[in-house]
Amino acid sequence: MHWLLSGPLSVEKLTVNIAGLPASLQNTKLVHMSDLHYDGKRLSEKMLEQAIALSNEAEPDLVVLTGDYVTDDPSPIHQLVLRLKHLQSRAGVYAVLGNHDLHYSRSKAEVTAALDSIGIKVLWNEIAYPLGKELPFVGLADYWSREFKPKDVMNQLDGTTPCIVLSHNPDSAEILQKWRVDLQLSGHTHGGQIVLPGIGPVVMYYKQAVRKLPRKVRRWIPFLRADCSKVVKHWEWAQGFHKVGTNQLYINRGLGTYAPGRLFCPPEVTVITLSGD
Repeated sequence: MHWLLSGPLSVEKLTVNIAGLPASLQNTKLVHMSDLHYDGKRLSEKMLEQAIALSNEAEPDLVVLTGDYVTDDPSPIHQLVLRLKHLQSRAGVYAVLGNHDLHYSRSKAEVTAALDSIGIKVLWNEIAYPLGKELPFVGLADYWSREFKPKDVMNQLDGTTPCIVLSHNPDSAEILQKWRVDLQLSGHTHGGQIVLPGIGPVVMYYKQAVRKLPRKVRRWIPFLRADCSKVVKHWEWAQGFHKVGTNQLYINRGLGTYAPGRLFCPPEVTVITLSGD
């Protein structure tokens, strides 16, 4: 699957303004990666190696990962960490888990332990300060998990201090409007995977298109048997930078792919530079 309509790896670079960012953190550089789906089918070793090399070339202050390291079976995580241990940054690598990392009852513990074994800090409803107390990083439990309780974490923060939130599913941005979120980093959507230039992800028009096809046709096309509206509510946030109320959201298109593949939606490594007022 990794070669089927996947496309070449893209490096997206953007500068995000953070109100009140201390002078000491001006031009801080983050590398963001997501949705590896490392299972021998959905991400090639070559692309993973390239992504790690591009991340290191950026010389980031911090690398953040936003979930779905495996697909269903968590066991490939043990091979994946042998690759991820080559990631380099000044302040380390921080991560949150996605829904696929929770597929089995054992998945969360196994994925977390494997990432921890190479020094990647997994945040599960936790606040960390890799760049100092002036810029907290919040890592939330997956939006679909029973432990997604942002109130318990966000209320610990001082609303006058900038913060960055790692949350796998961008739908969480709707709830997080209750708090100050200077930048939310998410994945989950794979960018919509099939995108029409100038129009957007095909999945935004999924329901209308499916209704026009005979039921007999739908049964023979696996992708059309799935209800893509269940993946996320806000497909308008499928990829890229968005303002959600007064908060800011960026969605990474992911490295791995999924049936039926990608079209005009290349896998992504994101390099983010933080700037202040």
